Amino acid sequence: MNLKDGVKTAENKVSSEARKLSEFVRDPSKSMVDRLECYEDIISLEVGDTGLSRAKTLEREFDMRQLYIKYEGDNPTGTQKDRIAFAQLYDALRREYKVVSLATCGNYGVAMALAANLAGIACKVYIPESYHTDRIAEIEKLNAEIIRLPGSYEDVVSASTDHANQNGWYDANPGGVNTPLQISAYAQIAQEIYEDLGDAPKYCAVPVSNGTLFAGIYRGFVSLYKRGKTSRVPKMIAASSAFKNPIVQSFLQNLDYCKDLNPEAIKETKYNEPLINWHSFDGEEALYALRESGGSAYNISDKKLREMTALLAKKEGFKILPASTAGLIGLLELDEALNLEPDRFVAVLTAKN
Repeated sequence: MNLKDGVKTAENKVSSEARKLSEFVRDPSKSMVDRLECYEDIISLEVGDTGLSRAKTLEREFDMRQLYIKYEGDNPTGTQKDRIAFAQLYDALRREYKVVSLATCGNYGVAMALAANLAGIACKVYIPESYHTDRIAEIEKLNAEIIRLPGSYEDVVSASTDHANQNGWYDANPGGVNTPLQISAYAQIAQEIYEDLGDAPKYCAVPVSNGTLFAGIYRGFVSLYKRGKTSRVPKMIAASSAFKNPIVQSFLQNLDYCKDLNPEAIKETKYNEPLINWHSFDGEEALYALRESGGSAYNISDKKLREMTALLAKKEGFKILPASTAGLIGLLELDEALNLEPDRFVAVLTAKN
């Protein structure tokens, strides 16, 4: 198995209504206002509003009350990345860019390729030469161009950003000027959880890599609290591959900044790759969310990721990418250590398998 990052069986299908709207969006003879409105309709139809379900079997298994799973595998390409991909493409369309570009290890690339395909905008996807993912075929099928470059993911992000600046393309990479837009897109997850529960949970557990998703969900809950919609801001739980994520390591070392790791010490496996990096592009924002919420961070082994994937399939019927279970494992470890009082707890599962 050479799958490094990605959803093995995603078909990347959208509704016939979305395809009809796409035909209008792709027509440059139409007014930009109308094209943007149609693209907004595509987003409303296809992205977000993912399921939140109570995991009663897991509650019994781990002696925990009111454990909820927020399942981001319901998005068109099977991961939470659709949320930021479509938000970035809307921004690119609004600003009349002809090309969008980004670096990826798989999931974000196929999400952006689908979003660009529906918008009629060319998409260039940069992938490290050493990475092998089944999602490359999906990206190419969506008419995006694959560009292979040497170096780590972080190196390829830097190079693709330089290429975008030189050629006048829309740079959809994480970090920098894109952070507020991506955090805003992910904040919608908090809004959806609130709509289903009627309040914020006591704890919200999320897998972390670059930190954008984690920071976005936290910001969403903070906004709800400040607007008087919720009675509290949840304590945030971050979890990632053991000793291979700067956010988790910086928090556990009680640092007030997100410290890069030694790139040579980062070893990827078929289970941990979506989680690991030596530099988290939105690490400072995620670390802030951890501290301000009074949260916790956990190192999760490949063995635990693999076992939780099997358990979720057997007990709850979810087919989850192993790395996506990290937050849930962290939440269960916290409960085991503290014997948490009954309340509402949410674990975000970021990708289907």
